[in-house]
Amino acid sequence: PFVGQIAGRAGSRLPLIAGSLIVGLGLVLAGRIGPHASYWTTVLPPILVMAVGMSGVASPLTNAVLSSVDARHTGEASGLNSAVARAGGLIATALVGGVLASSGAALTAGFRVAMFAFGGATFAAAAAGFGLLRRQHRA
Repeated sequence: PFVGQIAGRAGSRLPLIAGSLIVGLGLVLAGRIGPHASYWTTVLPPILVMAVGMSGVASPLTNAVLSSVDARHTGEASGLNSAVARAGGLIATALVGGVLASSGAALTAGFRVAMFAFGGATFAAAAAGFGLLRRQHRA
């Protein structure tokens, strides 16, 4: 609700960019996780950072999608937004299966590559938000 209120007042651009950068930071931090990592000092912090970032992205993303179309197309935009999110989840789940099929050093290496690749993708999403989303000017 808090980030949704900010997005409602200031627009989706800032929360989307900041949230994506925070998620990317969490993913890069997760890339440090190794086979003997401490849960409290190595695993939990990136999870918390990613959770904070995702909470900054989810509501403003929906707001950006639905506000980019006229009122008679909001249902279609909402459906497309939902379908893309589900497809992304399915693809990520399939890719995780490939990493988890490994063991030992190959599992750790695959996990690190995935975390850094996903981190790079979220940094690219932040850059896209910066370049493509229009600033809202208060009237």
